[in-house]
Amino acid sequence: MKKTLLTIATSATLLASSFSLSAAEKMTLQLKWVTQAQFAGYYAALENGFYKDEGIDLTIKPGGPDIAPAQVLAGGGADVIVDWLPSALATREKGLPLVNIAQVYEKSGMMLTCLKSSEIKTSDDFKGKTLGVWFFGNEYPFLSWMSKLNYPTTGGEDGVTVLKQGFNVDPIFQGQADCVSTMTYNEYGQIMDGGLTPEELVLFKYEDEGVATLEDGLYVLEEDLADDKKVESYAKFLKASLKGWKWAAENPKEAAMIVLEYDDTGAQTEHHQTRMMTEVAKLLGKGEGLGYLDPNAYQRTVDILLGSDSAPVITKEPVGAYSHVVFEKYKEL
Repeated sequence: MKKTLLTIATSATLLASSFSLSAAEKMTLQLKWVTQAQFAGYYAALENGFYKDEGIDLTIKPGGPDIAPAQVLAGGGADVIVDWLPSALATREKGLPLVNIAQVYEKSGMMLTCLKSSEIKTSDDFKGKTLGVWFFGNEYPFLSWMSKLNYPTTGGEDGVTVLKQGFNVDPIFQGQADCVSTMTYNEYGQIMDGGLTPEELVLFKYEDEGVATLEDGLYVLEEDLADDKKVESYAKFLKASLKGWKWAAENPKEAAMIVLEYDDTGAQTEHHQTRMMTEVAKLLGKGEGLGYLDPNAYQRTVDILLGSDSAPVITKEPVGAYSHVVFEKYKEL
């Protein structure tokens, strides 16, 4: 009799477990770039079961040079994407209604890293120099900065020559550029690993230059925010994600190891990912403000982009490009 009752109880437990698994809502997050500590909070939340706790069965899709997150979202291949605000605003102006629902990175990690041997001490010394720039939406802050400095980006003695930089730092080692685009948490470390020292470099942080724009926010399609059920799902996703980010910031080495577990390419190293996570933690929003898009920071990004004469950049004030409805719902959970 006891065996029969145990069997029934076990079957009931398995059935409940199976039902719980099938009841979990499937969601997909599309990253802006490859698997690395730049996105450690999401991987930490996945590995630690934070999404599962919220009833979400999450799939994380890595990005890459040939992947445009906005296009993946538009095509139904993702529910939420990670993107930079300048890129998202430009995409919105072109007709795809992206909306920022949360801002994870409070500060920009973008820098221009220059060789001292190129006789560059200040931005006044950019004239006639070759500067490496990332494109695919990453060029907008740079173009706005050059416009602010009144530098043509078509070369010449009074302007700068723009080198379309691959997503690496090779041009600074191959003598192709005087400066290259780097992130504080990634490519700058690659330059150090390549043999150059801080004493041989001059750094121009976009934050210090007054041209910093918001990076790594979470975006959805505007129409989906009209659906209360989807808003609640986004709020649960956000709750788990922010919990993951807080955990990753407090446990950088452990977070780096989780990232390595999810890196199918085998290209990442423990040393680099730990360093990256340590630097990324410096860019995150603090405390209860993590995930909140500050309207003033949003407007600063818009003003910087509108202040540029270069193209392609937004040409008019965006309307409805961000919403706090998901963040407010998350705070209620």
